[in-house]
Amino acid sequence: MQDKKFSPERQTAFAARFEAQKIAFGPVVFQCVRYAWKRGMLKALSDAGDVGLSLADLSATGSWSEYALKLVLETCLSAGVVYLRDGKYLLDKTGYILLSDAITQINLDFIGDVCYRGLADLDQSLDQQKPVGLAQLGDWPTIYQGLDRLPEPAKRSWFAFDHYYSDTSFPDILPDVFATQPRTLMDIGANTGKFSRAALAANAEVKLHLVDLPQQLAVAEQTLIDAGTRERAQLHPYDLLQKEKALPADMDLVWMSQFLSCFSEDAIASIFKRVAAALSERGQVLVLDTFWDRQRYDIASYCLINTSPYFTALASGNSKVYESADYIRLAEAAGLKLVTVRDDIGYCHSLMRFARA
Repeated sequence: MQDKKFSPERQTAFAARFEAQKIAFGPVVFQCVRYAWKRGMLKALSDAGDVGLSLADLSATGSWSEYALKLVLETCLSAGVVYLRDGKYLLDKTGYILLSDAITQINLDFIGDVCYRGLADLDQSLDQQKPVGLAQLGDWPTIYQGLDRLPEPAKRSWFAFDHYYSDTSFPDILPDVFATQPRTLMDIGANTGKFSRAALAANAEVKLHLVDLPQQLAVAEQTLIDAGTRERAQLHPYDLLQKEKALPADMDLVWMSQFLSCFSEDAIASIFKRVAAALSERGQVLVLDTFWDRQRYDIASYCLINTSPYFTALASGNSKVYESADYIRLAEAAGLKLVTVRDDIGYCHSLMRFARA
């Protein structure tokens, strides 16, 4: 019997339809693959190596029912995580990535523990520009008021996600921070105080000012106490959404790391204006952030673009991962000018340096 073949146009349409079904069943695949990883199925297949394991082999361990094994591994098979050979399951390359790649595991936990249930309310969040899905985690206006009170495992997964993307960048940017020999440095959005601790350790002369919500400053303060540098820093409890409140003045350098993406464009414009007003005569601004349009690899752009719905449904309702041109436009409107941009810092960061226009 003659093989049936599609025309190139039909093949393209068929492939496109397959991709569309992957989107339709994406949440199902996510949950089954994550179960296989978390419950040890993938690890068992990895340990078996090229020999593989049958359903009977896996069921005999007593760790999973045959029903659970069939259901979950068949979904993993459809997703290319495992493959079948002579009736035995073996781990495919994607499965090995799931078991060994830190950022993949961090992303899986962030989506599963922090975002998954709240994303069900994405439509309402988009319509109202409020984080409606945040109710799945707690009763706060934005997630930032509740970071210290997030339920587990969401709290652990949120900080693992946040720190992985930022901590890999800090060692590389400290020379940039002190390139202009700032005497006063303001860390806006101090978070847990990791950057402030690193800056104080790198320079014994600089006077540091930490700006953040009170509950975040309490965490940052403890970080500095533990490092023995608390006396060299001033803490400024501050809600950046209060547009009428001025920032501490006469700053030689203002630092903002993964901070502005927490706000809407209107709020970012207001923050840039207050930052410009807070600069000393020779003051500059450093913005470290992730921009999906400045990535070397498509995989990084993909991850960043698809982090934006988290900001909508759970974080603030009106923020996102921005394009670099958005920050530049808003900074220029506030009376600043772009001096330099440096890409490929850490995992996927860029560093923008601004001065007075």
